[in-house]
Amino acid sequence: MKTQNSFAYLEAKGKSKVWEAYAEHYAAEEIMEEGFNHNSGYVYLALENGITIASAFGQEVDFIYYDLDNDQEIIFDSFEELEIYSINQTEK
Repeated sequence: MKTQNSFAYLEAKGKSKVWEAYAEHYAAEEIMEEGFNHNSGYVYLALENGITIASAFGQEVDFIYYDLDNDQEIIFDSFEELEIYSINQTEK
């Protein structure tokens, strides 16, 4: 992971929310990449399971699922929404 020495206030707030969500829902999952997307303003943790936890400008986190079947990202406002989606996908 690339380490940065200083962060803007909202970037730091977003990082704290992303790491909190990681600790709460995915603490055992391996982290593929941590970063900041200059185009979207998202700070993020990309996980090996295909989930990305992200926060833009210190807002609440989004859970982003990358669907390999149709090469699209699906954004969920909550972990619960992502969980329901995952359950429905496995039932298909």
